[in-house]
Amino acid sequence: MNDAHLHMVVNHFPIIGTIFGIGILIAGIFLNNGSVKNTAYIIFIIAAIFGALSMGTGEGAEEMVEDFPNIGKAIIHEHEELAEKFALVLYATGIFALVSLVAAIKKFRLAKIFSFITLVLALIAGIISINVGTSGGEIRHTEIREDNGTTVTSDTNSVENESNKMIDKK
Repeated sequence: MNDAHLHMVVNHFPIIGTIFGIGILIAGIFLNNGSVKNTAYIIFIIAAIFGALSMGTGEGAEEMVEDFPNIGKAIIHEHEELAEKFALVLYATGIFALVSLVAAIKKFRLAKIFSFITLVLALIAGIISINVGTSGGEIRHTEIREDNGTTVTSDTNSVENESNKMIDKK
């Protein structure tokens, strides 16, 4: 298993875990069910751990694919910048989820407030995760790019328009 493959294995859980955790935490708050809320907290903690693993494998994955045709360093850099912001919010969510879990288990007075703070952080992480996931997918899936893969820039050099290549073949 190389770095790119390892990155692909671990990078989905922070996003999916955050989304599932949000839904579960909202259900736990709405139902006033401590077990359901605790489940969400654990999911957020695991998502933060997988976020750290994903950040740790990102550089190796970048090295493997940055010189592939139709990828370019600019699109990888954009993904990396978004991933760093997502990771910071995800780590904060994971830490606050841990605090919320301890507060709930020990039945602290502030446990309810902690659950709402955790939810707000998770919602912010969820919103950022949409852009991170999309920018990561765009690295290899040119069909989802805004420009539909017709223009790829690598540093200051521009790669020929793919549609022009198709016209030339006809």
